[in-house]
Amino acid sequence: MVLDYTNSIPLYIQLKEELEQRIYKGVYTGKIPSEREFMDEYYVSRSTVRQAIEELVKEGTLNKKPGRGTFVSVKRINDWLGNLRSTSETIERMGMDPDAKLIKSEIIELPDQLQNKTGAAQAFHFKRIRYADNIPIGIENNFYPLELGRKISRYNLNGVSLYDLLDLELGIRSFEADQVITAGTITEEDAELLKMPASAGVLIAERKLLDINGKFIEYEYACYRSDMYSFNIKLSRKR
Repeated sequence: MVLDYTNSIPLYIQLKEELEQRIYKGVYTGKIPSEREFMDEYYVSRSTVRQAIEELVKEGTLNKKPGRGTFVSVKRINDWLGNLRSTSETIERMGMDPDAKLIKSEIIELPDQLQNKTGAAQAFHFKRIRYADNIPIGIENNFYPLELGRKISRYNLNGVSLYDLLDLELGIRSFEADQVITAGTITEEDAELLKMPASAGVLIAERKLLDINGKFIEYEYACYRSDMYSFNIKLSRKR
């Protein structure tokens, strides 16, 4: 199998994603093929193979055992814990139909906390209600650089995946994200949108998204009904 040498995405990233898909599909279990086997199959250098594998080791997908080889990790990560997916993709994996309703579309001055995280004084802000099988399950606030936000604002943002819009329509490929998940409460306004008591607990997810060049694309602050959403991870004790 030959990777796309004309693509702007580095070869090691292409290979990493290919190996990752094979792992998730169960093609690789236990010990993975050797570096030489990957070099012969994908027509790439040893350094490309090593970079791809190192990325998967960092993410916990693979585990190197000195003298024995590299193995698929016992740890199985689901949903957003380790995999960069859109909310729509996650809802579909839950066996439900995703939807979204735009509430706000505006240019705002960012508070100091967000300025530090995004490196911008202003941002284009979109606020949407997210639905699963027509049930409101979350509120998402997405902040974009002004130029990118203006482009996004030209589209109908009801019912669409913003990740698909960035990738397929605007040609912006997301690469990695830093995400923090905490428990908290929401405002009365957002509680009313979600048809839930303001005192009820929610899951709060904050995520900063970067492109393949390490450039800031999006900052998201979202809250989800804890009775409708969960994050799962299986752990193994390593000795």
